[in-house]
Amino acid sequence: MSSTFTIEELNSGLIYRLFSGAIAPRPIAWVSTISAAGIANLAPFSFFNVASVDPPVLAFSPLLNAEGVAKHTLSNLKEVGECIIHIGGESLVSPLNDSSASLPAEADEFEHAGLTKASLGDLRVPRVLEAPIAFGCRLHDIVHFGNRPMAGNLVLAEVVVIHAEPKIWDGRYVNNDTLRPVGRMAGSDYARTTDLFALKRPG
Repeated sequence: MSSTFTIEELNSGLIYRLFSGAIAPRPIAWVSTISAAGIANLAPFSFFNVASVDPPVLAFSPLLNAEGVAKHTLSNLKEVGECIIHIGGESLVSPLNDSSASLPAEADEFEHAGLTKASLGDLRVPRVLEAPIAFGCRLHDIVHFGNRPMAGNLVLAEVVVIHAEPKIWDGRYVNNDTLRPVGRMAGSDYARTTDLFALKRPG
């Protein structure tokens, strides 16, 4: 079996499996949005990271599904232009997973996952009360990579307000022993951040 492939030799399902298995662990953006009709949505995304610090911009990428249909998160962002990106931590991984269920547009993932809504600044979007860190954002841009199944839609969300519980962030450092962040691996696997090592950066 060859160890080098052109993209044309691999279908999107195989590429997804390779990406999700090799590019890991991945942080998880737990994203709440709201439709123009006022229906809240909550979903996790593991194609997620920091895009910029000044201005503060976070990036996550909802994929189109196998039929080429966009997730409700993407539709809501186009309608309202706001989202809240939560960092759940290990204590919330069960409701986070529950919120990944494929529900109809009129369903409310907060209710489905047994979570409480709270306000954040003057955003219309509700935050997850139980989540210790929440970044309230306004939409900066969406980069679409086509309309084929599994195509990505890179959301650039500019942070305008932050909720961070004192037990997690003291104003300078994040207490990871308390937050206990988790990452996504391939398939159904998650990763903990309890086995760490440090390397001094060269000058």
